[in-house]
This record gives sequence, C-alpha cells and structure tokens, in this order.
Amino acid sequence: MQHGPAVRRRKLGAELRNLRAQAGLTSGEAARLVGWHQSKVSRIETGISGSKPADVRLLLDAYGVADQQLRELMLALAGADGSGGRDHWWHAYRGVLPPTYRDFISLESQASAMRTLETTVVPGLLQTPEYARAVTRAAVEGGDEDQLDTLVEVRLARQDVLRAQPPLELCAVLDEAVLRREVGGPEVMARQLGRLVEAARLPQVRLQVLPFAAGAHIGVTGPFVIFSFSRTSDLDVVVLDHLTSSLYLERKEDLQAYTEAFNALRAHALSPGDSSDYIAAIADGA
Repeated sequence: MQHGPAVRRRKLGAELRNLRAQAGLTSGEAARLVGWHQSKVSRIETGISGSKPADVRLLLDAYGVADQQLRELMLALAGADGSGGRDHWWHAYRGVLPPTYRDFISLESQASAMRTLETTVVPGLLQTPEYARAVTRAAVEGGDEDQLDTLVEVRLARQDVLRAQPPLELCAVLDEAVLRREVGGPEVMARQLGRLVEAARLPQVRLQVLPFAAGAHIGVTGPFVIFSFSRTSDLDVVVLDHLTSSLYLERKEDLQAYTEAFNALRAHALSPGDSSDYIAAIADGA
C-alpha cells in the first residue's frame, strides 16, 4: 500500500523494463543507446528514482515504441505536462490541489475504464454543480468561497473524461444510502437523482444500485476505485480514499481481490435497467 507517485514510478519502471526486453536489449545496451550509465536505467526500472518525460521519450525511441497511446500513457506516468493525450488541465491548479488529488486526476484522465463502489456520495464524475458544491463545502469546512469555487470547478472539469474520444468507461455500484442521503437539500437532491437517470442512458456509463434489501455486503468496508488501462493491464491500480490522503494498491493479489469484490457487488446489485427505475422512483418520492 503506497502513495500514488511511488506506485506510478514503480509501474512506469516495470513497463519500461518490459519494453526493453521486447526490444531485445540489455540494460547496458539501452544505456549506451541513450548515452547514460547503466545504473540510471536500472534505477528507473526498479522505481528507485523517478524519470523525466524527456528521459522516457529517449527510452521509448530507443526501444522502437511507435504505439502513440502507449507512449502517451508512459509520459503521463512520468508527469508530462502535455504528452499529446488528454489535456493535463489540472496542472493549472497545483497551488490548490494536494499531490494525491492531482495524481488521482492524472490516472483518471489516462485510464480507459473506471470501476467504483460508492457508499456515501454520488461519484464525482456524475455530480451536478449544486451537489458538488454541497459535498465540497462539507469536506472543506472552514474554507473560503474562492477555494470552494475552485474545487467545484475542478470536480466539474474532471467530468470531461466521459465526453472525451474515446470516453472513459464508468461502471459504478451505488449503495442505496448514496441515493437517500439528502445532500444540499431536497431540490438539489432531486436534480442530482435526475442527473443519475440521464447518465445511466449513456453508452459509456453503467450504474447499478445496491439496495438496502441486499443486506450486509463486502462493500461495507468502504468505497474504492479500480482504474484500468486498455493497452497495459499491468498498470491497473486500486485507489482507496482517506480523509487526508489516498492510498494505492498495485499488487496483483490486491487487484484480483478488489476485482472479485466488485464483481460480487454487481451480482448482488439491481440490473442497470432496474437501477434506473429505482433511482427514478426515489426521485419521485416513492
């Protein structure tokens, strides 16, 4: 269990090591091609030290990597400000957003799919502006209005991943408590529930409700997110949010455990169609 930057460094190193092996090069040969000492290649591959985007470009060129999507992902993991992929707009908020949140947004923007269990609030990617403001106000109690405005702006900007080409595929399981918790008052909540019904119609969004009637379930331990990447499954990661930070799980055993847990939750949840009807009924006061 590590913080995001360390996980990304290790994942980037492991992928670069695989690409070098696919190119039929030893670490010494790779170092000579780019004009480095072998120890620098080794430190990058083991995740001991970070690597600049310019260094990653040199290695990718040396390994003959032409896949643009893969190159963009590698550069994003190295912290590139603009690798040719989705615009890294969040860098403009460095002075406001903590590193763990920026790292989360970076992964979210580069992932091809996101699976999430939410037990308390509506997923950020599906929040209305009013709901987002109410949630953010509660999370940063004591913050000034300018800070609140900025954080809400960031949360809404994140939603662009659902409109990108290709869009992020979102699969969310919502505990019924998410739908029943009156965030921001009745009117705000009614609009938010309506937004969920609309979002459920999108081809890239799959919503399922886990009703109270399902009883105790594996998700009672708390919410989590699984990010997946289409070309490089070894970069998949589980994110657990805490009050002051986020923790990242990268081991295959952890990924398997959370994937199985998510599949079990989906099996106990209502179908997408029934979930939409359930949400609409709650919105209508049924």
